[in-house]
Amino acid sequence: MEMKALPHEVVSLFEELREAGEEFVFLPEPAEKPEPECFTETARDVKDSAPRGEESLEEFGSRISNCRRCRLHASRTRFVFGAGDPQADLMFIGEGPGAEEDRQGLPFVGSSGQLLTRIIAAIGFKRDEVYIANMVKCRPPGNRDPQPDEIAACEEWLLTQIEKIKPKVIVTLGRYSAYFFLRREGALRTMRGIVADFNGIKVVSTYHPAALLRNPELKKDTWQDMLLARKIYEQQGGSPSSGEVFKPGGDRK
Repeated sequence: MEMKALPHEVVSLFEELREAGEEFVFLPEPAEKPEPECFTETARDVKDSAPRGEESLEEFGSRISNCRRCRLHASRTRFVFGAGDPQADLMFIGEGPGAEEDRQGLPFVGSSGQLLTRIIAAIGFKRDEVYIANMVKCRPPGNRDPQPDEIAACEEWLLTQIEKIKPKVIVTLGRYSAYFFLRREGALRTMRGIVADFNGIKVVSTYHPAALLRNPELKKDTWQDMLLARKIYEQQGGSPSSGEVFKPGGDRK
C-alpha cells in the first residue's frame, strides 16, 4: 500500500514528542468497519446471494440457517425455520421455538405442537397441508418471551417466508405474533374475533397452544377462532383440505 507523506507540521510534532521519550506504533486502518457481534451472520452474505425470486423456500431457509443477527444464536441447538406445504393457503405463526423444537429443528413438535396438530385436524387439515413457523427462529433461553429486538432481527426472514408461501390466511398463535400482524398491543382476548388484513392476507388471532395446556378453559374461545379462520379460508378461495371440519356429536360439515 502506498504511504502518503505527512505534512511538515505533523512530522515536527512527532519529532518533538519522540525527543521527549514518547513511542509510537502505527496500525493500518481496517479495510472495513467490523460489524457488531450480534450481527456477525452479516446482512452482506444475505444481500450478495441469489435474487430472492429465484430461491425456493427450502433454499432460502438453508441460506439463513446460520443467522447470527441477534443474541439467540448463541444458545440455540438448531435453527427452526418452519415446516409444511411451501404453497399452503393456510399458515400458522407462533412466537418462538421451545426445547423440543430447538432439539429437532422443527416448529411445534413438543406437547403444545401435538395439541396444535389436533386443532388443525379438527378444522379439516393435515399438518403437511398447512405451513407452521414462528416469529423468531431460535429458542429464547428458558422459553422466555421473545424480546422486541429479537423479533425485529427475524422480521426480514418471516416476511420473506410469507412472500414465498403466499398464504390466503394467517392464524397467529400467542400475543406476540398477534401484536406484530395487528400492529397493536393489549390483552389477546381483545384481539380475538378480529379479521385483520396484512398486505392482502387475512389474519385471525388466537391463543398459543401452550396457553391452552395451562388454561383449558381457553379451548372454547380458541375453537371459535379456528372456525372463523376456516370460514375466512373458504371465502378467500383456499384449496380444498383432505378432511372435514369436526362437529360435536359425530355430524360432519
